[in-house]
Amino acid sequence: MAVSSRTGLSYCIRSETACYRAGSSRTKEICVGLSYFSRNSSKTTPRLRLDNTRVGCKRSSKRFGFKRGQCLIVAASPPTEDAVIAAEPLTKEDLVGYLASGCKPREKWRIGTEHEKFGFELKTLKPITYEQIAHLLNGIAERFDWEKVMEGDKIIGLKQGKQSISLEPGGQFELSGAPLETLHQTCAEVNSHLYQVKAVAEEMGIGFLGIGFQPKWEREDIPIMPKGRYEIMRNYMPKVGTLGLDMMFRTCTVQVNLDFSSEADMIRKFRAGLALQPIATALFANSPFTEGKPNGYLSMRSQIWTDTDNNRAGMLPFVFDDSFGFEHYVEYALDVPMYFVYRKKKYIDCSGLSFRDFMDGKLPHLPGDFPTLNDWENHLTTIFPEVRLKRYLEMRGADGGPWRRLCALPAFWVGILYDEVSLQNIIDMTADWTPEERQMLRNKVPATGLKTPFRDGLLKHVAQDVVKLAKDGLERRGFKETGFLNEVAEVVRTGVTPAEKLLELYHGKWGKSVDPVFEELLY
Repeated sequence: MAVSSRTGLSYCIRSETACYRAGSSRTKEICVGLSYFSRNSSKTTPRLRLDNTRVGCKRSSKRFGFKRGQCLIVAASPPTEDAVIAAEPLTKEDLVGYLASGCKPREKWRIGTEHEKFGFELKTLKPITYEQIAHLLNGIAERFDWEKVMEGDKIIGLKQGKQSISLEPGGQFELSGAPLETLHQTCAEVNSHLYQVKAVAEEMGIGFLGIGFQPKWEREDIPIMPKGRYEIMRNYMPKVGTLGLDMMFRTCTVQVNLDFSSEADMIRKFRAGLALQPIATALFANSPFTEGKPNGYLSMRSQIWTDTDNNRAGMLPFVFDDSFGFEHYVEYALDVPMYFVYRKKKYIDCSGLSFRDFMDGKLPHLPGDFPTLNDWENHLTTIFPEVRLKRYLEMRGADGGPWRRLCALPAFWVGILYDEVSLQNIIDMTADWTPEERQMLRNKVPATGLKTPFRDGLLKHVAQDVVKLAKDGLERRGFKETGFLNEVAEVVRTGVTPAEKLLELYHGKWGKSVDPVFEELLY
């Protein structure tokens, strides 16, 4: 499907500096940055005041916030609080402008990789407790000079520069990497992180497992992390799906975050990402066990998302509508039920409530209170489609896996989405795929992987063409990055997914025990 720039749907942003004299209670003159959001219009209106904030500070592609006199990168919970002050209620144009602010020229495109892993006791294979995790975080902070992230008196993460370590609901250990220029840098970052974690963890008798779903333990065996937002999610999930708690406590993923240059570029990459996401799910399928037995799926992690909360997950067919753009995504996100609002260092449970009502100051829990851009940013993190739009695009369809696959996943997507020739080939290849076909692949791939029938052949045959395009794209980048695709090249050559290799070991060498997987996929 061809994409062209459409009149009336292209947003741009410009910033100016202006000085205002405060009201009667404050006579101090302050200089602030004003963002103007326009929609192909000569009329511009100031929307936001950044309270005593240094104008022109560089914002990371990760979460951001503002404090007086500095630019603060916020990489983990708790989110920034009351940082951007609304001079007047936010409008939809402000929300659209926030997404559009992610547009950047090609030379500033970066690669951000995130991956999660399960911690376990080497002797018993049991999941590690929060107390063990806290000891591990403190050890990494002290030995490798990371800054601690606290929620109340509990350590819940670390940050160092533009990297952060955070905890998922069941103690899954997540690295959110810095935005980097090449896959060599990305893989080096992964290796450095794993070295640091292992240096402290081995002294504690702890190992980490690279797999997409907890293979041995029941949900009741998994510890609960002391993070306020997770308590709200834990109470809400059973109301909207049957597998949400399993998603929270027993899954691990690897994802890559990539940039776009314009609204039209975002649309092309979003569509390519959604169309190919089932292929990525198949290539990286690595979660065939549940509670010590085969579960009937190659990617149980992917299957779980089909009944977690369909108001905030899925394949987003509207992305393929001719009218799609930043504004359409904002309309979608406004209708995704809220989880929380963060005020005065506390999470306020707003689960199931409307962000549209919040925009009108009519949120029952906070009457008369209006959202800030921080609230909007936090809300966007509670939406979980196969591809997610923030100020960059997140590819979310892959299972967690061993370290070589942590480098292969970003290589796959960078080769396709950061090369114009490969991206256009994908757009052409998938242009006549129907919404029903895309959804069929989404539904069937978790169970049948690359052997999923598609048109006159198997998904394996499409995946072979796609991996070839990814390799060609990496070659044209000129950074000698094609070696990072070796892991997936072998998968498409044989048609055998990582999960099927694990199942073969389970039925053969392992004697129908899952315990050896903790050694097989140990970092």
